[in-house]
Amino acid sequence: MINPSSVTQARSSAIKYLSIREHSRFELEQKLTRKGFEKEVIDSVLSQLQAGNLLSDERFAESYVRMRTQKGFGLLRIQQELRERGIAEELVKDVLETNETSWVILASNARQKRFGEDLPKGQREFAKQARFLQYRGFAPSQIKDALRLI
Repeated sequence: MINPSSVTQARSSAIKYLSIREHSRFELEQKLTRKGFEKEVIDSVLSQLQAGNLLSDERFAESYVRMRTQKGFGLLRIQQELRERGIAEELVKDVLETNETSWVILASNARQKRFGEDLPKGQREFAKQARFLQYRGFAPSQIKDALRLI
């Protein structure tokens, strides 16, 4: 038997988290678990929130992609981070396909912000900038193109 006051407390906590920023179902489930709520209570609350469109993995993924691209992160890193946050592979693919970001231009901008306008001079500088862009989550072809742009 699910305790109604426990459901109310869990719902209140979940709404508080959602009022701060979008969360994936997986993230909210983890946070509510850490607060000590039972699995049945958490599942019930999260299902109610999804039914009321207060919790949406699609909306979270769109928001997350927008935020991370604005901070200069690449496709590969964003994909991995969405997977870590419990977003289904199909939804990750759909959200990234509808995103209109030019990854090469984003990589070039991130490179310029970090290293300045000048293209790398020499193999060592090229490798340093390529490692930076790789860490940021850009694909090898995007990195190569970005290191040629100015």
